[in-house]
Amino acid sequence: MRVVSGIQPTGKPHLGNYLGAIRNYVRLQDEAHEAGGSCLIFLADLHAISLPHDPAELSANTREMVATLVACGVDPAKAVLFNQAQVPQHAELQWLLNGTARMGWLNRMTQWKDKAGKNREGASIALFTYPVLQAADVLLYQATHVPVGEDQKQHLELARDIAQKFNNDFCAEDAPVFTLPDPIIPPDAARIMSLRDGTAKMSKSDPSDMSRINLTDDADAIMQKIRKAKTDPEPLPSDEAGLEGRPEAANLVGIYAVLAETDVAGVLRDFGGEGFGKFKPALGELLVEKLAPINDRFNALRGDRDALDAILRDGAAKARALGTPTLGAAYAALGLVRG
Repeated sequence: MRVVSGIQPTGKPHLGNYLGAIRNYVRLQDEAHEAGGSCLIFLADLHAISLPHDPAELSANTREMVATLVACGVDPAKAVLFNQAQVPQHAELQWLLNGTARMGWLNRMTQWKDKAGKNREGASIALFTYPVLQAADVLLYQATHVPVGEDQKQHLELARDIAQKFNNDFCAEDAPVFTLPDPIIPPDAARIMSLRDGTAKMSKSDPSDMSRINLTDDADAIMQKIRKAKTDPEPLPSDEAGLEGRPEAANLVGIYAVLAETDVAGVLRDFGGEGFGKFKPALGELLVEKLAPINDRFNALRGDRDALDAILRDGAAKARALGTPTLGAAYAALGLVRG
């Protein structure tokens, strides 16, 4: 079992990142470690430059994300934690795979259409070929499993298509270069929505900081954001059917359920019939309780630049060693002569 996953170091990590992805990283690293496999988690800084960015912010955010991941339980002794920019094999393999990927495949990518918008002529080539780099990210390490959300399933399918075509075009049937990775879609993956709009995902890019719970927020900020979170005037229902058509209420109840390690029905058994005047303080206190250890660990780490750089440096060395054989095999399969 070899698990590979990346996260972009842009903006402040928030509750949605933690419950939807980072918490699963910790579980996967432990499962892979116990099974004698490996787990690679990378900061996708090469992906970040596909859109306009501030170089100083990118550097700072990369280190801040390392601090966040470690604070949340990612253990550099169990997982290979690194950033793409220190492993040039990612970019090299992307270029080799560009010969196999097809324009039609990339044109169909939903995220390309969404991010480029109407001004596709003005979008960067990096944004268009972003999915090929994603393919390289996982194929480089012979990943067997890749954790993905619903919005990334299409990209993993593309990675499989690229790997299959490359193997068919350039490899003997019994000696493929690339492993075709399988998706891991955790059944309990939490989909956390905005505190200001229950129909939109909680996002780093939302201009309103009140829309999200940042993992760096202190207790006062958390309580204030939950107190001001959008709701409706009705009390909480006694069963799940009563949450239909009430996205903000459903979101807050869902957050409570995930944090309390119960289900929505269990939360409604305790709070059904109660107003948000009682439920919101209980949710805020639960958030503070669960996030306080992460916040404390993060604040202790974020100022230690040398320690954060050492984690990235050590992880990158391990990643380069793991990726080198696959890259060499890809060069050879293509007939490229290297010294």
